[in-house]
Amino acid sequence: MLRANPFKHSCLVGLVLSAASLPALADGLTVVSWGGALQEAQTKAFLDPYAKAKNITVTQDTWSGELAKLRATVDSGNVAWDVIDVDPQTGATACDQGLLEKIGGDAGFKAAGLVDGALTDCAVGTSVYATVLAFQKQAFPTAPTKLADIFDTTRFPGKRGFRKSPVDTLEVALIADGVAPSDVYKTLATPAGVDQAFKKLDTIKKDIVWWEAGAQPPQLLKSGEVKLTLAWNGRIADANTKENADLGIAWTNQIRGFDMWVIPTGSKNLATAKDFVAFSVKPDVNAALSNHIAYGPTVKAASDLVAKDVLPNLPSAPQNSEGALAQDGSFWAKNGDALNARFSSWISQ
Repeated sequence: MLRANPFKHSCLVGLVLSAASLPALADGLTVVSWGGALQEAQTKAFLDPYAKAKNITVTQDTWSGELAKLRATVDSGNVAWDVIDVDPQTGATACDQGLLEKIGGDAGFKAAGLVDGALTDCAVGTSVYATVLAFQKQAFPTAPTKLADIFDTTRFPGKRGFRKSPVDTLEVALIADGVAPSDVYKTLATPAGVDQAFKKLDTIKKDIVWWEAGAQPPQLLKSGEVKLTLAWNGRIADANTKENADLGIAWTNQIRGFDMWVIPTGSKNLATAKDFVAFSVKPDVNAALSNHIAYGPTVKAASDLVAKDVLPNLPSAPQNSEGALAQDGSFWAKNGDALNARFSSWISQ
């Protein structure tokens, strides 16, 4: 159940794309996401309520971030998808390539009160997830408290898990080497900063177990293959809730990512697509997602509407937000190819 009265935030809602200013809505909408628990949660919080409220049919599809597929539909002029869920990097890359409508400048979305990083030129964030440090609670006399502790092999000995990707890995390395979160991307944009990150990774390379799928970190912890690991918070929350895993989470310096709605260039249902995105960032609607998955709302006013027993498990909870770093999708869109090549070379040595 949600708490508080969403009516007190109606002034914000009214600023988000009023129906009177839009053309007539289409009879249907096609929304695309990543499948699994996330899409199930989006269906319950966003898609089904919108379909009921507007008396339209919402069709669903899934994807895995294949920009080539999106590019082919846009180039053909036969765009079947209306709204797509993306991560910040995919959204920034597609925006730069002209594959997305530039909805981020709409006055309504600017006035929706989104957290930092959740509104870009082409994308509107609807939920916050985080890369956190997860650990076996019984493994250490003193529990780790921050992501940088994964580099402390003296206090926290044993194997540690990292995603097999430079994304998040390089950011954590710089933070562990003393770079302030606010300076991470500025530092990583320089050759010296890249060298610094890889030099820090060198100090624990022999202790790293690499993972590639989000389901792996809790399994690595449960099996004892690693004692601590970087992980996506939702996966750890699910393991604790559904598998009684009893895993700990260190939130400080979490790296925040966003699930973001975008609209492909040439959408035949542009007005309806915008209206749906606007619906998703109404405070009461945005808060409802957290009842179905351990992701936080992107609308600041929505945090007051999240149930008290749910809030402590969310990246957006005030007590979990110390030193948080928002993933910079634009940085990775610009530098990803070069850093992936450097990372692949380093990991193979």
